[in-house]
Amino acid sequence: MFRILTPGAERQLAEARQLLASLRDALIRFGATRPDEAALAASIRQLDEFFLLVVVGEFNAGKSALINALLGQSILAEGVTPTTSRIHLLRHGDLLAHQNGEDGLDVITAPVDVLREIHIVDTPGTNAILREHERLTAEFVPRSDLVLFVTSADRPFTETERGFLELIRNWGKKIVIVVNKVDILESEREVDEVVAFVRDGARRLLGISPEVFPVSARLARRAKAGEPSLWAASRFELLEQYLRDTLDEAGRFQLKLANPLGVGQALASRYASIADERLTLLHDDVALLDDVERQLASYQRDLDRGFELRMAAVEKVLIEMESRGHRYFEDTMRIGRVMDLLNRTRVQKEFEERVVANAPRDIERRVAELIDWLIDQDFREWQAITTKIAERQRRHESRVLGAPEIGSFHADRVRLMESVGGEAQRVVDSYDKEREAQTIADQARMAVATAAAAGGAALGLGTLITVAASTVAADITGILLAGVLAAVGFLVIPARRRRAKTDLQEKVGALRVRLTEALRGEFDRSRERGAERIANAVAPYARFVHAEETRWTDARSRLVTLRDRAASFLAELAQPMSTK
Repeated sequence: MFRILTPGAERQLAEARQLLASLRDALIRFGATRPDEAALAASIRQLDEFFLLVVVGEFNAGKSALINALLGQSILAEGVTPTTSRIHLLRHGDLLAHQNGEDGLDVITAPVDVLREIHIVDTPGTNAILREHERLTAEFVPRSDLVLFVTSADRPFTETERGFLELIRNWGKKIVIVVNKVDILESEREVDEVVAFVRDGARRLLGISPEVFPVSARLARRAKAGEPSLWAASRFELLEQYLRDTLDEAGRFQLKLANPLGVGQALASRYASIADERLTLLHDDVALLDDVERQLASYQRDLDRGFELRMAAVEKVLIEMESRGHRYFEDTMRIGRVMDLLNRTRVQKEFEERVVANAPRDIERRVAELIDWLIDQDFREWQAITTKIAERQRRHESRVLGAPEIGSFHADRVRLMESVGGEAQRVVDSYDKEREAQTIADQARMAVATAAAAGGAALGLGTLITVAASTVAADITGILLAGVLAAVGFLVIPARRRRAKTDLQEKVGALRVRLTEALRGEFDRSRERGAERIANAVAPYARFVHAEETRWTDARSRLVTLRDRAASFLAELAQPMSTK
């Protein structure tokens, strides 16, 4: 493509290749579509190919006539019906020849000097009956170095032309607009009005003011074919002069670099916007996860407070039993009841009836209330998670997603969110409070049995407490009998009473500690299992969200950097050569 380049041009070419290679790698890494990857790859390859001038517009706007006028020969067929149904690539050759190619692309060679440096592409009309023609044209546009957009003076800037021009704008192409067939207008004022209409429309659509040339390709072709008097009326001189000045070797070099840089900037902008959209979604997801995490932490704190209150109620039963024991000893260990104290069975039975009393049943009831409360809290937590996920899904479904077809991000995100919501809903729907309560009760009973060394996993919690309390009764009865048998007197009985109270306090205290530790340990494990179940349900979604947030934050930063570098490069290329 390029002959001998200046050092400055060599530097620019090397920088352009490096920038475009970085952008290509970034697009591959972050899941660009195959067509976008192919468009950039084709633009990069064209750095080493001929300059490509692409002519587009509606059918019957005179695209083929314009090309024939530029070349000074009738190479392409002209007519009032859509004569161009395929893309034609015109390049230099010793003979005029037409070769049908693949994918709707035909190659025409002609012995025209301008084609030694430039290849020209004639495309099907943007409003062609066969939509396949538009697809071929749309795929060819990203490869262009300069676009001549041809509109007709009798129907300038139609709706289909606006749509197609917007497509070209999105690829960052340099556009020159040609208003053809101005010879059908009756006055110079009408020509000015049409040109102003096209220029204003292009400015609103493109955000820039492209060059607009009113011409008559028909008159220009006739002038070059032997009717020179028509040359001035064709207004073709200004267009040709502009193309000669723009497409000299320095101009072609600038446009040749600007082509892939424009494509790269457009793609970088597009995927940076996609990254922004995905990060917005992910930020909402992070907020949801943070909310769930805060709720779980609050849930744990509420459980701690609630457990302490309910465990205090269990301990209160044992404390009251200890108080009854002290009163019992005051009533029993007196000189007047010496003979009763000699009956160990009677003392032990009385101790169990008056001191132990309803303590086992009360403890069992308190523990059952504790279990029911814990189960209810666990169930409510799952309900809260289900509600949050469902609400997030409703907001997600009502939102218009950007580029859902690019990569598996949206599908993976929806799948994982549905997995969390589905698991939470499944737990809520299948939650069996009685079964859950029975499981915890069985585990608590075994923990108490182990702590009390009572054995027998089949024993109920109340029975276990009775066994433990009866052991205390037996021990205290032994103390009583030892005191009575040793001596009877005013000094011995009070001493033995004090000893019995102290021993009762120690043994009930030890029972309370064992019972509390066993229950606390079991309920801590139950609470942790509940929190772990929720955490495990949310974990895959959380891992995805945090990983994708990092990925798309990096992607956006990289793409914005590349987009800005491409924009700076294009601005540098737009400067006059003398300032570089």
